[in-house]
Amino acid sequence: MKRLVLAAVLSASFAAFAAPESYTLDPTHTLPNFAIGHFGMSTVYGRFERPTGKVTLDRAAKTGSIEVKIPTATISSGDGKRADGQRSRDEHLRAADFFNVAEFPEMVYKSTKFNFAGDKIESVEGTLTLLGVTKPVKLTAASFNCGPNPFTKKEMCGADLVGSLKRSDFGMKFGVPAIADEVKLMIAVEAYKD
Repeated sequence: MKRLVLAAVLSASFAAFAAPESYTLDPTHTLPNFAIGHFGMSTVYGRFERPTGKVTLDRAAKTGSIEVKIPTATISSGDGKRADGQRSRDEHLRAADFFNVAEFPEMVYKSTKFNFAGDKIESVEGTLTLLGVTKPVKLTAASFNCGPNPFTKKEMCGADLVGSLKRSDFGMKFGVPAIADEVKLMIAVEAYKD
């Protein structure tokens, strides 16, 4: 009888451990960024604010998923408003030439697969939906760690995901090639366990 009880307890414990864990993105510490060549002379950097989404991770099964919903109108590239009354770069980026935020207020990165090397997450395969077009985008996990927040002790996961894409693949062709076609995408993620 004791063996049956012990087996049931161990089985229940293992099932609980092996179950996928769900985490909600912290919008104040999740930051989608980009870098793009400008006239072959320099690099323009930008970011988006207030993303939402989820991370799901099953360490035992070595599976997971991530979804990041990015409000395109929050784009900031360091040129938000001009004193001379001219259109700022951020205003132009929100216009139809680029992100067309009036028609497409959100872009979404959604994973299809986590790739593991041992216990470490190496990369994330997924799709990016931008301007109503969905294309595959693979992101390398420069880091992907889970554990307790050192201050609150609440369980969390954090990651730095990096990849690249051609904006023309999504129909964003304005200024190519003077404004580079290839864009580096970096998504810094922090998410707390539900």
